[in-house]
Amino acid sequence: MKKKITTATLLAAKKQQKPMVWLTAYDAGAARIAENAGVDVILVGDSVGMVNLGYDNTIPVTLDDMILHTAAVVRGCNTPWVVCDLPFGSYQQSPEQALQNSVSILQKTGADAIKLEGGKHMLETISFLSARGLAVVGHIGLTPQSVHQFGNYKQRGQSSCERQTLLDDAVAIQQAGAVALVLECIPAALAATITEALDIPTVGIGAGKSCDAQVLVWHDLLGLSENIPPFAKAYTNLGEQAGAAIAQWAQDVREGKFPTS
Repeated sequence: MKKKITTATLLAAKKQQKPMVWLTAYDAGAARIAENAGVDVILVGDSVGMVNLGYDNTIPVTLDDMILHTAAVVRGCNTPWVVCDLPFGSYQQSPEQALQNSVSILQKTGADAIKLEGGKHMLETISFLSARGLAVVGHIGLTPQSVHQFGNYKQRGQSSCERQTLLDDAVAIQQAGAVALVLECIPAALAATITEALDIPTVGIGAGKSCDAQVLVWHDLLGLSENIPPFAKAYTNLGEQAGAAIAQWAQDVREGKFPTS
């Protein structure tokens, strides 16, 4: 029987240069499929707001939304390490706010870790949570919760100044006690530099192949998204297959072929 993935598992994998597989999921059924397929880490992302709840961005996602979906994921799997995103507005006010909401998530869902976005301005919060025994995953580069600040979802780290800032942020986040770091939509060369500089694992999404782990959104991987990001790959087209199956069933109903008796 496969052992439960832990923080120690992730750190050992980095030392052994063993790539780890992360995937988003938002319900028990998806979590079960992901576990059976061999996924190491399930990230319950606030991307749920866009792919499941119909929002244009992640800003409207609430703490209750994240607790509902994360609890479902935890009930649906046994061995993956489960990470829950802290939604917009649930941690930026103060370290104390972040602790209160993180504790609520962990106690109500059984998740293993929380993830928050931001660089140096979040160091105090990361340190505060880590010092109190929480496993914190950082997230820099393209940070979707800052979409209104930047106005787009374009690659970050395109200028030398921004690349240096991201490298400095990564090192500081590790020093603050984070156990892993998501690098989203940054140049592959920069991601490689950051990965080499850190002792904690990096998780790439649109950041090249040098990261210690890779993560994709469930809907992008399975061909369920209307628009797949250029860095992602649809390994099948479940959207088309599901549509075809439903259309066939509807036709059978209308023609009196279903049910058969």
